[in-house]
Amino acid sequence: MPNALAYIMLLVWPVIATVLFRRLPREKALIWSILAAYMVLPPLANINLPAVPDMDKFTIANLCALALTIWVLHEKVSFFPRSLIGRVLIVAYVVSPFATAITNPDVIPIVAKDVPALRLYDSVSTISYQFIALIPFFLARQILRTEAAMKVMVGALIAAGLVYSLPMLLETRISPQLNIWIYGFFQHDFAQTIRAGGFRPIVFMPHGLWVAFFALMSAMSALIVLRTSSANDRPRDLAIFLYLMFLLYSCKSVGPVVYALGLTPIILLVGRRWQLLLAAALGVVVITYPLLRGAHLIPLDTLLDYAMSISAERHQSLNYRIVNEEQLLARAMEKPWFGWGGYGRNLILDPVTGGILTVPDGQWVIVLGTYGWLGYICEFGLLILPLMYLAREALFQRSAAFSPLACTIALIYAANLADLLPNATLIPFTWLMAGALLGYAETLAKQRKRDAMAQRKASFVTRAGPRTVL
Repeated sequence: MPNALAYIMLLVWPVIATVLFRRLPREKALIWSILAAYMVLPPLANINLPAVPDMDKFTIANLCALALTIWVLHEKVSFFPRSLIGRVLIVAYVVSPFATAITNPDVIPIVAKDVPALRLYDSVSTISYQFIALIPFFLARQILRTEAAMKVMVGALIAAGLVYSLPMLLETRISPQLNIWIYGFFQHDFAQTIRAGGFRPIVFMPHGLWVAFFALMSAMSALIVLRTSSANDRPRDLAIFLYLMFLLYSCKSVGPVVYALGLTPIILLVGRRWQLLLAAALGVVVITYPLLRGAHLIPLDTLLDYAMSISAERHQSLNYRIVNEEQLLARAMEKPWFGWGGYGRNLILDPVTGGILTVPDGQWVIVLGTYGWLGYICEFGLLILPLMYLAREALFQRSAAFSPLACTIALIYAANLADLLPNATLIPFTWLMAGALLGYAETLAKQRKRDAMAQRKASFVTRAGPRTVL
């Protein structure tokens, strides 16, 4: 159980966020209010209030960011993007729990205790959660849409990685203890932190995998700074990149290391237009993944063989995930359109005790089983929308039109989406990157249209020639 300090930190965070918004430029204030809360606030601890989502580290940080953007920055927040597709996806994403509640009016019989039916009351709470989850998306689209904001975001990720490296390296040495020492509890299964004769750090995040992906974001941000730095700064930037890569390796998580090995040559060698197109292609794979799985087009045997080449432990872990996903996918297809809803209704349960027989890991199978195809298309469609719009601009504009920092953020973001297949690493910073990239794509499109209009006017004047005055 969380101790008193855990709840004090949750209650004090609005004060800390207010200081950030009053002292820092608006871009830094928004980024650090979301990122720092993710880094230092206690995981799992929450303040339970009626009829609204639990107030945990994510919801409190998001609501504070929204309130302070309006109150301190005096920004008029826009909740809808320019495109009709984006608006439809947002509305459907927020209200889709109504359809799930209406189509699940029956209890699931269990001998020990039946799983309850869904009520409209449940959908109201879920809709509140959906809206709160999108707050970083709304704010970033408005505040972080510029190239300068992308530079601030990259710098924040590097600084956060360097600061967090100290507790991370400490836990790789002594085992994950900081959350126990400071907040009075351990947030996960300790056995999952033991890896390769050592420990995976977890610090104040939900799981070691989340920490590893955080280290990946920091390392890739350092890489693009190294690529674009001056000759005088290059030795320092190289040292920072190598240190953060060592930090990533110390997390002992195969997935983020594989992402790093794939992203590094792309960031260093591939042109900006192709970087955006590759990020968009990865987004398409992510949103079509359930269809590819259902059609048996994902080379699962090849992936299992690769896991076995690493270690028998990795093979066993991946095989366990695949077996679980197959069972959960079959369960989801019993209610394909609107899903099963909450209370564990989307899981395979023991008919006598009600114990959970399958454990969902990937965000895709969780969303598909809980909210059906409607919820899945809305959430993942909204997530890949920024990459699609950036790819559209990449087809119309030259590479020089794109910021290398924005391209790297797009690649990191695409890797985050890919990580939603094996894991549920959808965090507020994911939505923050999504909103920033969508706003950046809208800015590029607006400038492209303005330049095209100016070019047409200039061409018209040239064809018309000078007027003769009589």
